Amino acid sequence: MSAEITSVHAAAAATVPESFRDRAEDRWTSMPGWLRGVILLMSAAGVALSVSYIFALIPMLDLTYYFLLMAAYLPVAYLLLPAWKGEARVTWASYLPALAICLLTLLMAWHARSLVFGTWVPVKAPWQLWIAAAIFVLVLDAARRSGGYVFLAIVVALALYPVYAEYMPGILWGPPTSLPRTIAFNVFSGDAMLGVVTRVVGELIIGFLILAALMVATGAADFFLQLAMALMGTSRGGPAKVSVLASGFFGSLSGSIFGNVVSTGSVTIPSMKKAGFPGHYAGALEACASTGGMLMPPVMGAVAFIMADFTNTEYRVIVMAALIPSLLYYFGLYCHVDGFSARHGLKGLKRADLPRVRAVLKDGWPFLVVLVFLVWGLVFMRWERLTPFYASALLLVLTTLHPRLRIKVSRIPDLFYQISKLLSQTMGLLLPTSFILGGLMATGVAPVIAASLVRMGGDGLVPVLAIGIGVCLIFGMLGMIVAAYLMLALTLAPALEQIAGLNTLAIHLFIAYYASLAAITPPVALAAFLASRISDSDPIKTSMHAARLGIVLYFVPIFFLFEPALIFQGPFHLTVIWTLLNVLAVILIAAASEGHMPFRGRMANWARLPLFACGLLIGFPEWKSTSVGLLIAVALIALGARTATSRAPTTAT
Repeated sequence: MSAEITSVHAAAAATVPESFRDRAEDRWTSMPGWLRGVILLMSAAGVALSVSYIFALIPMLDLTYYFLLMAAYLPVAYLLLPAWKGEARVTWASYLPALAICLLTLLMAWHARSLVFGTWVPVKAPWQLWIAAAIFVLVLDAARRSGGYVFLAIVVALALYPVYAEYMPGILWGPPTSLPRTIAFNVFSGDAMLGVVTRVVGELIIGFLILAALMVATGAADFFLQLAMALMGTSRGGPAKVSVLASGFFGSLSGSIFGNVVSTGSVTIPSMKKAGFPGHYAGALEACASTGGMLMPPVMGAVAFIMADFTNTEYRVIVMAALIPSLLYYFGLYCHVDGFSARHGLKGLKRADLPRVRAVLKDGWPFLVVLVFLVWGLVFMRWERLTPFYASALLLVLTTLHPRLRIKVSRIPDLFYQISKLLSQTMGLLLPTSFILGGLMATGVAPVIAASLVRMGGDGLVPVLAIGIGVCLIFGMLGMIVAAYLMLALTLAPALEQIAGLNTLAIHLFIAYYASLAAITPPVALAAFLASRISDSDPIKTSMHAARLGIVLYFVPIFFLFEPALIFQGPFHLTVIWTLLNVLAVILIAAASEGHMPFRGRMANWARLPLFACGLLIGFPEWKSTSVGLLIAVALIALGARTATSRAPTTAT
């Protein structure tokens, strides 16, 4: 079965657009052998450095650690990401910036004590400005390589905002600042590159990325896919349910929407089409399932780690807060699939064609043990940043004892390559966003914007929420989820707290969820567009269906914004009550969307839109609207399902 999955993955991956293909492997093999050896040694040194720092084995200044970590991994971003579209092999245009950033960060590690005990903003010597300018330009080049020219343009515009802030009108005005001071502030300040983003990468994300690389190296992705097939494959619409479950498993580990689409979608989308699902439906479902993976505990995307640091909240609290909303989202996808399958008479796969649960668990039980241990360490033991390192050690012990999962000596170089690849590309994408913080913090414009939003909102939240949702979606459509969160965490979050005294964590989760939603929101739904290339379907049609299938995620953030008990920020009895009501709401919303009510059958077309509205009324945390929704829903189900039972099922189109 594993060989079959691999062959299907390879065939489907060939349909992925050029802009989304991972060319890192080709560029890696094009490098001289001695250079690859140096990179692997740097990767191993980076792992040893992080363990030494996080476990306090060697006394080290924070800034020394950050710059040494950049020297170990950031150069690899220039080597694995092309300087231009046609640079298939590594050329001087990638070697030079890689060497330059390595030397500059090593130099800064040497001067870290001076930077800590004596400010370099403004610079005291011309050579300090030259170093700041060089690092600034090189990090911007990493932004261009990792996020494209639109990402670069937005980062540059916001990073240099202090330079032209004096010419901006109204609330956007800021005091005049020179270009040299702005560049120095962006590179040397604890409110910019040496602040929250770098701290999160170096202290929180690194452990989880090392664990993810170990899981991939030992075969976890294949295990979770086979487990999903064994559990869900025989049920009606089995391949689609496999997609939901597998993407939830894999996305929780990877934290990458697009990587999830390519990795699991290359297998699940062809399987769904073979089972009778239309191409646009298969692509839309995979896009939705992959998007939810970024929000699925225990390992979430970079935004969750930054949120923990930004709000001074323990990461375990973030994990617990995201649990119910993410489960509601995946339950909604399951209900959509089940309703579509029932309405169109789609069957599951034959048991003979699927792996057995017992056999899959026998081969991969260490992965489940490690995940349970990870949750236990985060939630109950409160080990925080130490947890993924303990989990990695446990994984190494368990896989060493398991003959089929044991990492062979020949695989160790690939393991360190994967660690270097994950960390370098994470740094290349996240470090530039720290300049956005620098630009807003240097001018002091963030609190002014927040105050203006408060005045704009007056006694109502709707205008402010509408602005926030709009900014989230626009930035998210550009793939700038972290940038969207950072901007709104500085401006929108304080405004919402002042207007209505809303829960701080609920506000920040609300921002993160809506930024992620852009991946499935037309007209620029990047995850849906990517999935449509694998499913060979119309991108617009696929994105429209993705927005429909993921509809739960559009409303759940609003629900927990007004009832924090849904994220464990309120009385437990309210958590239970509103979770159960939201489960019912999700069932009704999916039934209205797919035209099929569980245990009742088809719904009449006239009843579907009112039933959808009832689902929203029931889920919204306000007792009057919930009661009205429940009463009308009962009547609609009684009448709408009865009038449609005599109609024959339609074919899937």
